[in-house]
Amino acid sequence: MPQKPSHLSRRLTLLTAALAVSLSAVAQQSSSSSSSNPDAPAISNTQSAPQNGPNPAFRPRAAQIEEGGAAVTLETSEPLFDMGAALNACGYDADLDKSAPVRAEVRADMNTALAASETARASRDALCAYITSHHLNDAGLNVGQYVSLALYLSPPPSLTPNLDETELPPQATQVVNILPLLRTFAAEVDLHYIWLHHHTEYETLQARVHDAMVHAVLSTNIYLHQPVSSYDGRRFLVLLEPMLSPSLTNARVYGTDYIIVMSPSNAAGVPVPIDEIRHIYLHYVIEPMVYSRGTAMERIQPMLRGVQDAPLEFFYKSDVVALMTECLIKAVEAHMYVIDSPAPEKPKSKERVDVDRYAALKALYDSENSLARLKLVDTDEAQGWVLTGYFYQTLTLMEHNGDGLREEIAPMIYGMDVDRERKHAEEIVFVKTVPADPLRPNTAPRKIEGMDLAELDLMTGKPDEAGDIAEKTLADPKGDHGRAQYVLARINLMQGDPEKAMAGFQQTLTLSKDPRTMAWSHIYLGRLYDSMNPPDRDHALAEYKLAETVRDSQPDTKKAAEAGLAKPFALPLRAKQPTPDDDKDFDPTGKAEKDSYKPDTPK
Repeated sequence: MPQKPSHLSRRLTLLTAALAVSLSAVAQQSSSSSSSNPDAPAISNTQSAPQNGPNPAFRPRAAQIEEGGAAVTLETSEPLFDMGAALNACGYDADLDKSAPVRAEVRADMNTALAASETARASRDALCAYITSHHLNDAGLNVGQYVSLALYLSPPPSLTPNLDETELPPQATQVVNILPLLRTFAAEVDLHYIWLHHHTEYETLQARVHDAMVHAVLSTNIYLHQPVSSYDGRRFLVLLEPMLSPSLTNARVYGTDYIIVMSPSNAAGVPVPIDEIRHIYLHYVIEPMVYSRGTAMERIQPMLRGVQDAPLEFFYKSDVVALMTECLIKAVEAHMYVIDSPAPEKPKSKERVDVDRYAALKALYDSENSLARLKLVDTDEAQGWVLTGYFYQTLTLMEHNGDGLREEIAPMIYGMDVDRERKHAEEIVFVKTVPADPLRPNTAPRKIEGMDLAELDLMTGKPDEAGDIAEKTLADPKGDHGRAQYVLARINLMQGDPEKAMAGFQQTLTLSKDPRTMAWSHIYLGRLYDSMNPPDRDHALAEYKLAETVRDSQPDTKKAAEAGLAKPFALPLRAKQPTPDDDKDFDPTGKAEKDSYKPDTPK
């Protein structure tokens, strides 16, 4: 367990970004989370302050605001950390190999605490039984229900909803009864001190995201001519939580609060997809403008007929405001898209040849950008966002006029030729699938590969294939050597080589830190000692007890260890099959065959 720090700075503000809506923007460092300029967006990095208990006057934790503070913030949340840590303790391993290193460090700290305390393991088992009983087949929705609940929790140790349960999002109410189990688990493993111990890593991740997020927000505001003031009742919040899968973005719109929960990856550079932050920020900026033009929506309703065959969610096929908003956002993203190639640098010299060369390179670069943007518009429309082209053209006019979206949004909506756009939509050949919408968390089934595939091969009777994968993993310096050795030991056991299997399980225990792998290695060793001739019951009992000490959260582990302690393991008896005797009815004289022959009756 980490040592308890004497104190911790609970709030860190990295930057207040001031924006003047012009051709340039200036972001300057500040120790304050608010801006003195009423037209300046403030993006602050904050940590949740510890509280003694829930305050009924609190807003939901993720939407809690300081008066005069920033409307756009980048934060971390201890209740969200506690929920993510609980999921990890109960077998949530999604994209563990792609996560920021702090995720593995927190898991190791929890394992250390669990190994040292029987009551901690009991609290973990009760928590995991609840999570297992509330499992949803959709991976995004399964995690999303706990994320939704965590956003509304007061800080530890209370971990209670900040509002009445009847006001919680539907997802959160489905799992609200996890809270007593979560509080007990957090107390038993000292989750609060694990959180404090890794505070520095969380701050480092925030710093790596901060500047890129500032740039995304400022560049969007510049393009839209959209000043963002200090907090006025609406909030855009990005929460970083490394204990979840980096490939899953949980975005929420709760009233006037737009919230994104993202998990940093172990990749170099910016560890989260900034494009997704920009996309949700565009929802935050544009949706109020569109929804305020509700009187125009009835005339645009026929557009829905043009998307009935598109691969969109029913939500977009039945709500023309949602469809139109997403199309406008796609059009803005297309206008802001920039190709990967670097822009040509303006020459320092005034020589004619240098100036002409730069002008030619700049024209070529602009042309490539323009073509790439038009291609992106075509892609969006083929996915079902049929008004993207229309809004792309109107935004081009906005750029030429020098106005902002707030001034141009009404002419865009009221001036639309609905019949023409509907006919255009009906002529589009749609693709079969579209990318997942971060506002509606959903993930594709996890691809089975690596050691997961080796385990599957072993269970389906393909030990050779499983062994090949395990050997390749052992040869990889970054591979999971403990799990590979565990699979090879099981193969040796299946092939009737108990001595080699025993050595393999013992080697696994020196290589692996995974509780499940270690627990089952002890169980297999106990069974091998029980199966010796004569049996070594003392060593078998010791192994079963060690399996209980490091057991994982799954009930099969506990059941197997308890069964081994109750009575010696015995190999299942196989019914002896009679040996077939092919010569039993053989008659070398052929007499029986002759006697059985009956000729046909003459006609």
